[in-house]
Amino acid sequence: QVQLVESGGGLVQPGGSLRLSCTASRSFFGLNTMGWYRQALGKQRELVAIITGGGRTNYADSVKGRFTISGDNAKNTVYLQMNSLSPDDTAVYYCNAKWWGPDYWGQGTQVTVSS
Repeated sequence: QVQLVESGGGLVQPGGSLRLSCTASRSFFGLNTMGWYRQALGKQRELVAIITGGGRTNYADSVKGRFTISGDNAKNTVYLQMNSLSPDDTAVYYCNAKWWGPDYWGQGTQVTVSS
């Protein structure tokens, strides 16, 4: 019923930047949390960053100071600005959102950091 569509992934050199976007088909009104997760080859999916309906944010230790999560309520869109990227950031990045009811997931967007 709710669709989440990610975009902005791609190939970037170490030290470069990307901005991911996730647009929801549902209004952010009543949103509990929205976040970004990632899954690298051979590893479990992990939380990268979250933002609450009240605007509070939290980040994984590995991305603090480099990544910034933000939202645009008018566009029903959340962003992940990724700076100072390293090969360790290579993964499929997934958008997640939760209102009341089940969680919703996007299809993922590939981020590859390589020279």
